[in-house]
Amino acid sequence: MELAAEEIEGGITRIVLDGRLDIAGAGAIDLRFNTLAGSRRAVVVDLSRVSFLASMGIRLLLTGAKAVGSKGGKMVLLGPDPAVEKVLKTAGIDTLIPIHHDARGAIAAVKP
Repeated sequence: MELAAEEIEGGITRIVLDGRLDIAGAGAIDLRFNTLAGSRRAVVVDLSRVSFLASMGIRLLLTGAKAVGSKGGKMVLLGPDPAVEKVLKTAGIDTLIPIHHDARGAIAAVKP
C-alpha cells in the first residue's frame, strides 16, 4: 500500500491510497495516515487506486475520520471502485464517511 498526500485549495489535504487496504496494507500506512488525519481539518481520501478493502482498512478509515472530526473537521472518500464501494456500503461506512465520485463534490463537502 502506498500513501501520497498533497495540499490542495483552501487548506484541504488530499490523501491518495494505492494498493490493497488489507491487514498488511493498513499496517504499512497506519501511522502516517492517522498522523495526517489527526493534524488536518479537511481531508479527501482518494480511493480510486485501492483494489481491495478489508476490515483493517475500514478500521483505518474510521479512525482517521474520527481524528478529523474531533477537530471539528470533515473527511470524505473519493472515487472508490465498485467492489470497494460495495464493501463500504455493506459495512455502513457510507453513512459515517460520505462517498463522492467527483473531486469537485468531495472538495465542496469538506471546505471549512
